Amino acid sequence: MLMRNDHELVSPSPMEGATVNGSLELPIDILIDILSMLEIPDLVRAGCVCSSWHTAYTSLRSSGLYKRQQTPCLLYTSESAGDNVACMYSLAEKRVYKLTLPEPPIRSRYLIGSSDGWLVTADERSELHIVNPITGVSRLPPPSVITIEHVKPIFDDAGIVQEYELSQYYGEYEIGDPYILPLDNLRDKLYDKAFVFSDSSTGSYIVVLIHNPISQLSFARAGDSRWTWLPPSADYEDCIYLDGILYAVTSTSGIDAFDLTGPAFLRKVIMDSMKIGIYERMYIVQSLSGDLLQVWREQDVVQIVGHEDEDVPEHDLSGIETETRKMMVHKVDMAAKKLVQINSLHGHVMFLGYGQSRCIRAEEYPQLKANHVYLTDDERGIAFWKSNHRDIGIFNLGNNTTEEIVPSQCWCTWPAPMWITPNFAKTSSRSYK
Repeated sequence: MLMRNDHELVSPSPMEGATVNGSLELPIDILIDILSMLEIPDLVRAGCVCSSWHTAYTSLRSSGLYKRQQTPCLLYTSESAGDNVACMYSLAEKRVYKLTLPEPPIRSRYLIGSSDGWLVTADERSELHIVNPITGVSRLPPPSVITIEHVKPIFDDAGIVQEYELSQYYGEYEIGDPYILPLDNLRDKLYDKAFVFSDSSTGSYIVVLIHNPISQLSFARAGDSRWTWLPPSADYEDCIYLDGILYAVTSTSGIDAFDLTGPAFLRKVIMDSMKIGIYERMYIVQSLSGDLLQVWREQDVVQIVGHEDEDVPEHDLSGIETETRKMMVHKVDMAAKKLVQINSLHGHVMFLGYGQSRCIRAEEYPQLKANHVYLTDDERGIAFWKSNHRDIGIFNLGNNTTEEIVPSQCWCTWPAPMWITPNFAKTSSRSYK
């Protein structure tokens, strides 16, 4: 295979006239069958071998026949890689690929979420972008940040936006005075998580935001001119979109549902709140059998950074570092409106953190560990302690222990790393490195 060095993979461009080991070429249909079993990095490399392999590669992608499930990868940035480069650590190959992304530079953006291979970022004006890091293709941008219910632009005399006003209310309740924020600081205060869900009713996609104040919900369909706010509730941690219904879990384990297919988006309470805790995260994920699962991630403070000899204000959390110490998985009994604790994932693997929560079957991914949860950091307001150690690792549900993903931390602490599943959706010509 055509490789320049151990860490560079050239964009598919065939070696003209080359054959495989000087032998007769395989029929194109057999080549396509073989290449369809490869994960994306191997497939891209295979497309560089010779002209016939490149033909099979392009045919496979253009025909839509490539359905190979991909092993999730850890996406992060590194100072040494460059401002426009994202690093992708492959769990399947235990190696790093470098992806050069389009402007604005990935190192200047906040990583707000990832779903189905798409990455959601916020730029220095706090506007959102959706990009596929594998292909470099961007989707139609979501509506402007100024169309979110709680955000108001402040213009100068020339009619140019200079600042934002972020209101502090949810439903009918005022919780404080508005913040006046510079363009780049709004993203610190506003965004919690973002999701890009496939929308079967339109054949397109929907973007969902968990945002402040108090972790409320807004959504936008592809092509919408503004965000739609889903009042009156708040304090959401994670969500999932199934058959037109948005399910959202709160920090106290309550579950709400919103039917986004009709003219009115009313909230239906699926599960009342059951738990109150400190330094906990909640997730909602669909099992492969179709059940909804709720996961509790309990964290302990491991140290308070930089405050050893200082008088720290009582509510100053800027130096706190946490570590996952326990996780509990529950099946959601929709009829009885209760949670049933599960002691094992029974041959499955979970990916949780700042991206979309996933559950996959371990036997289909031989490099992954069954009954383990692959975690990335998920602290709210994470931008306020950008230099702190991140709570990232592989958590063993059997004995509540965590191991490192790689022997030594190779990522920058900001933007915070997250899981992403490689995807060829809406591809264009680009290269792995």
